[in-house]
Amino acid sequence: MKRNVVIATIAAVALIGGGTATALTVTGDDEAVAKKTVTVSNDDTNRHDVDNADGTAQDRAEDQSARATDEDAEDKAENAADAKAGQITAADAIRAALKHTTGTAVAADLDDEGTAHVWEVDVLTNGGAWHSIQIDPANGKVRGSHTEKDDDGDDAAETAQVRAALKGSSVTAAEAAEAAAKGTVTSVDLDEESTDQAWEVDTTAADGTGSDWRVNPDSGKVTADRSND
Repeated sequence: MKRNVVIATIAAVALIGGGTATALTVTGDDEAVAKKTVTVSNDDTNRHDVDNADGTAQDRAEDQSARATDEDAEDKAENAADAKAGQITAADAIRAALKHTTGTAVAADLDDEGTAHVWEVDVLTNGGAWHSIQIDPANGKVRGSHTEKDDDGDDAAETAQVRAALKGSSVTAAEAAEAAAKGTVTSVDLDEESTDQAWEVDTTAADGTGSDWRVNPDSGKVTADRSND
């Protein structure tokens, strides 16, 4: 009489943690060994893995949210410091720069140079030279100036583009700064590359919240700039 003998090699770890094990079945003394594969699944372990994945994703989202909040707070604090330093307005800084160097003011930025703030005003002279004039934001005095060098050979093309954008316009950089003074103006810059050319003005509220504005160079109309939202 033939006997069926099953030699189970399923390890305890497979039964507990889930996995695949192989059992050897022998039918008779001289017959070939047959293999049977048994797959053991452990639902608790799978659920634990899913829970871990969910927890990790949640932790990651919370960390990202915290970092974003910290960065936003730091930006606001920096903006507020810049605004507080600008006792001389952007319009007054531009006028002071033009008294020093005759031409057309194309940009003015309240920059943080090391431990001190300074207004950097870019002026395009009638002869086509670019000058950068530094104005003290505390008293409106000229700290220094220098002629910009055309290191990349783009000055001629940029000058032509700026002149074309300002041709026939009636709103100056100083007037654009005053028109968009919905807070402290920290920068004024001519956007000569867009099809709807305009003065771009950045302002900062008392709490450090920054806003972007566009001022039409012909009409002086102010609109909110949503391109960075």
